[in-house]
Amino acid sequence: MAGADHKGLKAGDAGARIDYPAAMSRTDRDTSRFDRQGRHWSRVRVYYEDTDFTGMVYHANYLRYFERGRSDFLREAGVSHTTLLERDDPAAFTIVRAEIDYRAAARIDDELDIITSYHGTQGARIVFSQECRRGDEVIATGQIIAVQIHADGRPRRPIREITERLARLIPPG
Repeated sequence: MAGADHKGLKAGDAGARIDYPAAMSRTDRDTSRFDRQGRHWSRVRVYYEDTDFTGMVYHANYLRYFERGRSDFLREAGVSHTTLLERDDPAAFTIVRAEIDYRAAARIDDELDIITSYHGTQGARIVFSQECRRGDEVIATGQIIAVQIHADGRPRRPIREITERLARLIPPG
């Protein structure tokens, strides 16, 4: 986000809170980008390079937006990809399933919110749901399943410290 031109965020303020325009403010936000339900909010803008010949966002780019949202979610929850790789027993995440439902088209210059929710683990699986919204309009939704792997690509059980850190963010109900 270095160099971003957002109110309240200066170049080099990695992880700082972005003060979105009043139209996007939420009364249930804390000082991070997590709301009271444990959902994480990231903002992306649609650029020309994101669109196809019709001027709509190319369908595969929603996967990129969702990846950025999950990466931001994990970083702001205290789980750093870099730190995982620097452990004595290096670890990483890999996606084993991605299911996306497209509901509307996003277009160039749209500002989109990527909302990421963590739903816990199911054995080795780490479950996320995500939404891409333009204001209150849902553009796309996704169910993403990741697993943790050793640095050599072998699957591993989720690291206990990580699942404990993320458990507080599981949405109620």
